[in-house]
Amino acid sequence: MRKILLFSVVFFALTGIEKSVAQQKSYPVYKTYRVAIFAPVYLDSIFDGYHLKAESTIPNFVTGGTDFIQGAEMALDTLNLNNKHVEAFLFDSKSVTQPVATLIKNGKLDHMDLIIGSVKPPEYYQLASFANEKKIPFLSATYPNDGGVRQNPFLLIANSTLKTHCEGIFSYILQKHGSDNIYLFHKKNDNRISNYFKEINSADGKNLLKIKDIVLDSSVTAQGLKYLVDTTKPIVIIGASLEQEFSQKLADACYPIQKTNPMILIGMPNWDGFACWFRKDAYTGFPIRYTTPHYISKDNPFESYLMSKYFQVYKIDPSDMAEKGFGLTYNFTSLLINHPGAFMENMNDTLYSPFHTLNFKPVYHGKNPQPDYYENRHLFFMQILNGEISKE
Repeated sequence: MRKILLFSVVFFALTGIEKSVAQQKSYPVYKTYRVAIFAPVYLDSIFDGYHLKAESTIPNFVTGGTDFIQGAEMALDTLNLNNKHVEAFLFDSKSVTQPVATLIKNGKLDHMDLIIGSVKPPEYYQLASFANEKKIPFLSATYPNDGGVRQNPFLLIANSTLKTHCEGIFSYILQKHGSDNIYLFHKKNDNRISNYFKEINSADGKNLLKIKDIVLDSSVTAQGLKYLVDTTKPIVIIGASLEQEFSQKLADACYPIQKTNPMILIGMPNWDGFACWFRKDAYTGFPIRYTTPHYISKDNPFESYLMSKYFQVYKIDPSDMAEKGFGLTYNFTSLLINHPGAFMENMNDTLYSPFHTLNFKPVYHGKNPQPDYYENRHLFFMQILNGEISKE
């Protein structure tokens, strides 16, 4: 639970809807750039009029959207506008009184120049379809999936899809561990990640890597695992699961083996959210690797600013959702105002990215010459070692 104070700024911003940002000096304004920002804040579920339905706290399920909006607001207050004018419209994507479908129907989004959304289906589909129809860039900020959207060249997916992570892991192994013994472990009937690797490995008509695909259950032990792997050469283990229980059991089985045999364990992008890696004295000296599109170095000046400002206002450190709200809003609003009429052509301009590089590439799923969407394919290889996260 979080205190009311953390929510007050977002509540008033969203009920006021519009946030106008302008250069202080009196220069002529030639264009107003309009940005719509969506996140699930659930105002109608939490507030009864202007009062919280609970006495002093708000539910945990709203904190991600709240943090994203708060980070976005701080980005808007920080922008170097160069005598330009921006109007940002902050929307609760889970509003009961003004749902996304109603906003679209009533023309409330027709004059937007950019839409940024920390949203999932169905709002993701609604905004993607609308953006394609109106030819407005829609940045899907946090949803790591294309949702089956096709033929939409105005959709940008910032949070890389699972297949892209698999491609990144495959490339990493090919470059650094191509001659090692490579094993991919997954649960029975959980073949999605395994199938991605098979598709990637055979993309050129023949397998580039020799990957042994093995089905395990959660009762795997170190002794049982040792019978399944060849220890005469260094070992690469791909943990092909998004489930914590299976991933932890696999790491438990690997841990004794890696003490006497060279071994690396590479997990999936959600593994950084598993509490088991951060327990005191857990997996000492054995790094748990994973990939992520979101990384901020400790000496980043924007991060220092956000940490200071966020703590000053909310009395806590910014979460990763607040960082994403800040970074993406700052970057893409800057691209919008500094590349008028040419936003899509300059989506990979790195000049304004406060935290890290993004690299959007067109994705084609058929023979259509038009991209189905654009996806950020810039990934960082991370490791959790002795409870600490660092970039490899």
